[in-house]
Amino acid sequence: MNITSPDFKENARIALKDVELQEALSQFKYGFPVNRANAIKRLPEFDQLRDSARDLKNHIIENLDIYLEQFESKVIENGGHVHWCRTGEDANKTILDICQQVNAKTVTKGKSMVSEEISLNDYLEANDVQPVETDLGEYILQLRGDHPSHIIAPAIHLNVNDVSETFHEHHKRPKTDDPQALMKEAREILRKEFVSADVGITGANFLVAETGSTIIVTNEGNGDLTQTLPKTHIVITSIEKVVPTLEDMSLFLRLLARSATGQEFTVYNTLSTGPKRAEDQDGPENFHVVLLDNGRSEMIGSEFQEMLRCIRCSACMNHCPVYGAVGGHAYGWVYPGPMGSVLTPNMIGIEQAAHLPNASTACGKCEEVCPVRIPLPKLMRHWREKEFEKHLTPSAVRFGIAGWAFFAKRPALYRWLARSSTWFMKTIAGKKGRIKKLPLAGGWTDWRDMPAPQGKTFMDQWKAKQKAEESR
Repeated sequence: MNITSPDFKENARIALKDVELQEALSQFKYGFPVNRANAIKRLPEFDQLRDSARDLKNHIIENLDIYLEQFESKVIENGGHVHWCRTGEDANKTILDICQQVNAKTVTKGKSMVSEEISLNDYLEANDVQPVETDLGEYILQLRGDHPSHIIAPAIHLNVNDVSETFHEHHKRPKTDDPQALMKEAREILRKEFVSADVGITGANFLVAETGSTIIVTNEGNGDLTQTLPKTHIVITSIEKVVPTLEDMSLFLRLLARSATGQEFTVYNTLSTGPKRAEDQDGPENFHVVLLDNGRSEMIGSEFQEMLRCIRCSACMNHCPVYGAVGGHAYGWVYPGPMGSVLTPNMIGIEQAAHLPNASTACGKCEEVCPVRIPLPKLMRHWREKEFEKHLTPSAVRFGIAGWAFFAKRPALYRWLARSSTWFMKTIAGKKGRIKKLPLAGGWTDWRDMPAPQGKTFMDQWKAKQKAEESR
């Protein structure tokens, strides 16, 4: 996937002018957030579960090597194989090697953001292995040569007409705008792929150390077919997904669906524990788990370690006003929204993702809804600090911060400036009390009038309040 994160500002401008995208986003905003709120009302202990999940995740990260080694041992004991990959390139080569060992020509794929992270599809295609996405949204995007704009609803930016046009072009069938008919059409096409695929590739929501199991959660059932019908099943996932026990996994499952879609549980919660046994009626003959690091281990012990608690529910972006305004593609890489604003600089470097930690209103809603209580605003602030330290911040911003610091260190001068600025803004606002153009801060008034400040400054009001209390 081409990285366009450095162009976030331009991407955002384009997104704001895209009428169809804005219509899709306007419908999306009131779906997942409302469903989540309703689901939480039905679970009084939700906040207690969040606390438990946060604490458990912290414990896991502090003992990550122990649980990963236990997981590996159990997978091998069950007859499977574990491959450790430091980079995306390593993971791609490993997966291709497995495919070539079984002479695979086609592979079916379940939904996996880690595979997006390493551009697995492009790599396989370049090496004569044809991947077929089986998640409906991902399948539509693959036909269009597009990328996900949301981590659980990848085609959220498209409408029914877009899907109809795409299916008509690729399936050569009559157009229809009936969603049920479109789903049936996709099912017929994909059913053949499931049966004929040489390899099935899925992601994993969690890895269970005590049993060596991987688990995927889906609403379509495509993941089950992908991992049971082909003779070889490959799981591509990342190292922070491990949990100690099945009981621990159940804690996260109670939080995941409620935070993501507002469901109590997803329709399918499927565990895979090695290749099929003699008594099994179906399942793969070969089972491989590819564990990707890709910068995650470097986050351990850093100020960004808390981001490794993320369970990829999407609640942060579902409630983010910035994501809700510009959508996922504006962020320019795999992970959009607040989670992406923290993860992306870790994975591709702050030099290429400097705009993303600034793509925030600092409203704090992302932290408020996170099921594992990740302090996303704080982590974005850490990246802004690093951006400033590396002199990636625009000169105008740096001068502005330096100017503020100069006055902030001199309280009397700061108070004088605050009073003077208030008087000046009232003056240029005129009788209507609206500022048409604000000098040196045009962004505030380019698209709307700014109301003039009312009354005295905060410090003057505070001083007057103290005097009034003393005179009583």
